[in-house]
Formats: sequence, structure tokens, C-alpha cells
Amino acid sequence: MFIDTAHPILKSELEKDGFQCDEFPAYVRNDYKKIVRDYAGIIIRSKVKLDEDFLSEALNLRFIGRVGAGMENIDIEFAKEKNIACINAPEGNRDAVGEQAIGMLLSLLNNLLVADQQVRKGIWEREQNRGYELGGKIIGIIGYGNTGSAFAKKLSGFDVRVLAYDKYKFDYSDNYVEESNMGTLFEKCDILSLHVPLTEETHYLVDHEYLNRFKKPIYVVNTSRGKVVNTRDLVTNLENGKVLGACLDVLEYEGLSFESLDNEQFPDTFHKLIGMQHVVLSPHIAGWTHESNYKLAMTIVEKVRRLNL
Repeated sequence: MFIDTAHPILKSELEKDGFQCDEFPAYVRNDYKKIVRDYAGIIIRSKVKLDEDFLSEALNLRFIGRVGAGMENIDIEFAKEKNIACINAPEGNRDAVGEQAIGMLLSLLNNLLVADQQVRKGIWEREQNRGYELGGKIIGIIGYGNTGSAFAKKLSGFDVRVLAYDKYKFDYSDNYVEESNMGTLFEKCDILSLHVPLTEETHYLVDHEYLNRFKKPIYVVNTSRGKVVNTRDLVTNLENGKVLGACLDVLEYEGLSFESLDNEQFPDTFHKLIGMQHVVLSPHIAGWTHESNYKLAMTIVEKVRRLNL
């Protein structure tokens, strides 16, 4: 059962393997819940939450394939109790995320978005738009999984020093990164880039206290999940200069499916944020390239095949 859309290759390859793949684009959560007992597999991105209530109805479910990296919309522990395999595809969009993080960072450091809009209005400001080079900066990566390591690799030609901290990984220093600790990152970093999943542990990880433990003013890049950063605290520190600028592909105001902003009641913080010229924003597209669309799908196909169902 396909709850979300995916690259057509995913459906066609699964059908080659003997699966019947059904799609119900008009269905909402309760509709899927009524029929889930008929299916051995679910393909999903983020349209609905697969919690205990939902999965309790999944009497024949063997696997859940998340076409993406984050798994916060799936109750993985309950799925394990029911012997439901949970697979995701962070390998599929890691290069896209790494590239966009660099693209956003270069745009911010060189005032490209501001300068672009000025030139379109006939304004030619050179000195005002003098930028900063990435070379020579110390970049701290929080979370050294697929996207964190891809970002480090893509930075290798920029003459930067890359430090990484991952609470759950060890002995990963290589040609692209130095394994480090938070104390060193707080002391050394010029740029902070976030590559962690959204969990109870990482919710609002980056808040006022966290930001002010950095010795130097820093730039913040977030291509992970919006709620890893406390936006109110970020804006406060953008205003006072502790944060020199921010690149945000994700916002805590996104809806569950990431397809829109949950805009019923935008706080003043959001309006301040979007008015800041030293902030670069994009709509959760860091892993959203034409190439990653295909690679995400094929990663799920390969992992389903390895389940030997």
C-alpha cells in the first residue's frame, strides 16, 4: 500500500518482485487504517503518523518503507514488537542534502539572495555586498550519519577544517573530518551544521543556552528537522549578533507531511525571521532533487529485497 507518492520506479520494481501495489491518493488516515490489515507492506513519506493506534490494525504487515531519512512519524518500537521491519533510505538523498547545505551557506556568506534582488531593481551595491570566504573557517557538524558525512566530503575542496560530534558513533575520523567533542566545537566553530534526527533528545537541542556556549559568533545551518532548533531563541541570537546568519531548509512550523507550513497561528518570531536578510530559507528541499527522488526509491527497493519476504 502506497500512502505517499514516490518515483514510479519504486512501484514498477516492487511489482516485478511480485507485489501488488495499491494507491489511494484521496484517502486520509482513517481510510488507510481501515484497510491496512490487508497489506504486507506500506510505502510512506510523512503523510500520516504510523503510531501504535494505527499499527494495531496492521495484522499482516511485514514492512514499512520510509522514502526518506527521518523516522519520527513511525512508532518503531511498537513495530518491532509486531515483527514489522522498518526501513528508510538516508543513502538516497545524502548527496542532495550535502550539496544544498553548501549552496545555502555560500549564498549566505556572499549575500547572493540580497544582491540578486537589488540588481533586479536596478540597485548596484558592491561594497555593501562584500562577502566572506568559506576557506579558513572551522565547521562543526552535529550528527555524523549519511548527510553529515556527505556534507563533510563535499566540503573537502574548500580549505576548511571540519569537526564532527556524534553521540552514538566513534572512530570515524578520515580525510574529510576530525572526530571531536562538543567542548571543542563550542570553542572552535565558526559554522554549525545540524544533521540529527528529531527525537526527544534532539527536540530544541539548539536553544539560547546552547548557542551561547559557542566562544565565537557563529553561522547556523539546519537541514535536519525544524524542531531541532528553538526558533525564538535563534531569532533572539540573530538579533543580538551571537548568530551571524542562518541557513534553514526546515522550520518548526511545518505541518506533519512537510508539504506546507502549519500557518494557522504564526508567532511574531516567524515574522521576524522571514524579515531578516542574514537568513536563507528553503521549503524542506535539501534532499529533494530529481536524482535523489530516483535514488530514494531504488534504496527502498533494494532493502525490501534484502528482507526476503
